[in-house]
Amino acid sequence: MWRSLTNVDGPDEAWLGKHGRPISYGYLRGRWPLADYQTVFAREPASAEMPSAGRPFTRRLVTDMVTVGINLAPVVLHCGVSSLEAGEIPQAEWFQVPPATAWLMNETRRAGGRLIAVGTTVTRAIETVAAIDGSVTPRQGWTDLVLGPDRPARAVDALITGWHPPRASHLLLLEAVAGAEIVQQAYDAAIAARYLWHEFGDSCLLLPPHDRLL
Repeated sequence: MWRSLTNVDGPDEAWLGKHGRPISYGYLRGRWPLADYQTVFAREPASAEMPSAGRPFTRRLVTDMVTVGINLAPVVLHCGVSSLEAGEIPQAEWFQVPPATAWLMNETRRAGGRLIAVGTTVTRAIETVAAIDGSVTPRQGWTDLVLGPDRPARAVDALITGWHPPRASHLLLLEAVAGAEIVQQAYDAAIAARYLWHEFGDSCLLLPPHDRLL
């Protein structure tokens, strides 16, 4: 990671929007506009990478989900660099779980519903504010939480995610939510079907058995 001090005319965001470009992966050809790296949920400029699990969502899809009774609750994320070297743990990331979101998640759990996180960064943010009993509290700040065998998920019980390379720390997070067997089955199917990895790749829903369903 390189850090720099800028001395530019006007806001840093405007200068970066003009001269900077997002992180790209090897299978992409050419340069894509910044708008293509922003999900339908994007509101605040601050992320280093796109939270790519939410990229397939469209305004029409969100409307259809709400129409059939699926609630969506916002979480503010300033995603860091996720393309780490094998074995490196995730870096600290800034997040905000608003009071209305925490209330909705707690009420959903009480009603026997599921908390399905859209992405590993969302999962990390929610689990940072999750108590041992799975209840969540509103909070904002930096999280360095690493989910895995020593810290399984408490609140999130299903996950929409992209595909991560072998030995990536995100794989331990997926297993902390869905279990190693389901994750392995999903990756076997993804490799057989030649799904694409990373930000413009495919997404999947990891949906383990749900004990709270009534």
